[in-house]
Amino acid sequence: QMQLVESGGGLVQAGGSLRLSCAASGRTFRLYAMAWFRQAPGKEREFVGGISWSGDITKYRDSVKGRFTISRDSAKNTASLQMNSLKPEDTAVYYCAANRGGAVVATPGGMDYWGVGTLVTVSS
Repeated sequence: QMQLVESGGGLVQAGGSLRLSCAASGRTFRLYAMAWFRQAPGKEREFVGGISWSGDITKYRDSVKGRFTISRDSAKNTASLQMNSLKPEDTAVYYCAANRGGAVVATPGGMDYWGVGTLVTVSS
């Protein structure tokens, strides 16, 4: 069973940047699609971005396109989310998730493993 641990969350001013990291256990990490979701208080968990097992396909929700970039490093068993030009509406708990099917999945129900999340707070 895969273990996912997020790090890099914190408090940042609007317009600033943060880089989230997800450390994964398991030697089959290379075969998993990875994704980031987020959930703000009182709201449903929503897809942020995902990357296929091969790294050649990425997807993002419209509101973060051009600002966020997802990447992976199979040699280090990590996935990252670079967040630039942050806005107050980006404030949420960000979760790393993995899909053993290998394809990018944009729904929480399609993910097989989850980290416990890391809080990102963007002040105005």
